[in-house]
Amino acid sequence: MDYQTGFFYLFAAVLLFAGYRVITARNPVHAVLFLMLAFSQAAALWLLLKAEFLGITLVLVYLGAVMVLFLFVVMMLDINLDAVRQGFWKHFPLAALLGALVAAELIAVLWAGFPSIAASPDAAGVGVNAAGYSNTRELGVLLYTEYLYPIEVAAVILLVAMIAAIALTLRQRKDSKAINPGLQVHVRASDRLVVLPMAATQKAVPAGDAASSEEGNKP
Repeated sequence: MDYQTGFFYLFAAVLLFAGYRVITARNPVHAVLFLMLAFSQAAALWLLLKAEFLGITLVLVYLGAVMVLFLFVVMMLDINLDAVRQGFWKHFPLAALLGALVAAELIAVLWAGFPSIAASPDAAGVGVNAAGYSNTRELGVLLYTEYLYPIEVAAVILLVAMIAAIALTLRQRKDSKAINPGLQVHVRASDRLVVLPMAATQKAVPAGDAASSEEGNKP
């Protein structure tokens, strides 16, 4: 057994253990940390398969951004663990059935697909194991030539999803002080201010207070 096979079994074993601990950890923070460990081992497997772009993307995007965001959210939320665990055994048979179905599909795809995988040369006749071959460059050329329109459609869909998420979170609240400019333009002064004619009135002053005030005013 060469060193690549040994590293493969090592990374795969740690990945399976981390994935198992993600669903069995009682503390959500520990589950997120085990998920980060699983992503790191998956990135190492991608590097062993000479898919450098996928491995680095997994580390930068998921470990560097998404999982850190998940960790912050889990740490800031006050999660009631007792309420989360309620109904676990009630839904366990359905979850086990779906998990077995997904595992069977993955085994079928990998069992039928891996034996047919062969190192195919590129258009210039250079094999994937050649010294001047760049997996990332070939992936970029393929994405922005043959799959250019699907990439643009996916970018538009992500933009629409981002705008929709912002619009859903910025709903009008009852305590909001927002003002409609259209109503301000069409308002009239008579609708806001009413002038009532009132006769002038003077407060009656007692006689003792009036005499004292007059004496105080004398030089």
